[in-house]
Amino acid sequence: MKEKQDAADTLLPTADSPLPSQLPTADCLLPSQTLRRVAWRIIPFICLLYVLNILDRANVGFARLAMQDDLGLSKATFDLGYGMFYVGYILFEVPSNLLMRRFGARRWIARIMITWGLISAATMFARDVWTFYGLRILLGIAEAGFFPGIILYLSYWFPDRERAKRTAFFRLAIGLSNVLGNPISGWIMDQFNGVILFIYRRILRRS
Repeated sequence: MKEKQDAADTLLPTADSPLPSQLPTADCLLPSQTLRRVAWRIIPFICLLYVLNILDRANVGFARLAMQDDLGLSKATFDLGYGMFYVGYILFEVPSNLLMRRFGARRWIARIMITWGLISAATMFARDVWTFYGLRILLGIAEAGFFPGIILYLSYWFPDRERAKRTAFFRLAIGLSNVLGNPISGWIMDQFNGVILFIYRRILRRS
């Protein structure tokens, strides 16, 4: 009986026992080497995706060099079409986030990338101001939820103590897109401008 009482006393907390908030959590037990390996597999890829996302929004300014005259748009009309992107983006940001919670970040981000690429490529079929506006709105709908989806996806892989650091690395993609985007876009226009304009004008003639 005395032995059972002694065993029970050893299980009771003492003045030197750590508080529950001081006990290590599952996040703290993750080795830093594992987190670094996960970061090297995920962060560069999502940075590339975000660079492409920023470039896609900015490249309509390069496309206007030929597209504005071919469609017979005024400068104000083209600028309004540029802003139409954010109509679809703002309206479908919250619904996209809700659907992402249902289908999962990995599947929803893949859906965003596929539909965004298809609609962006379909811009070459714009033949008047209304199709241009419609495609810009659809592009905003397709891209809605991309940034929140990336943040949610990072929360699946990194604990709280590492998430801010990894998010900061991900946000560096904005600076990279600004530094590299214009030279790359200019190079594409110089190298492939003739081919792109030929295809685009052939589509316009058939329309």
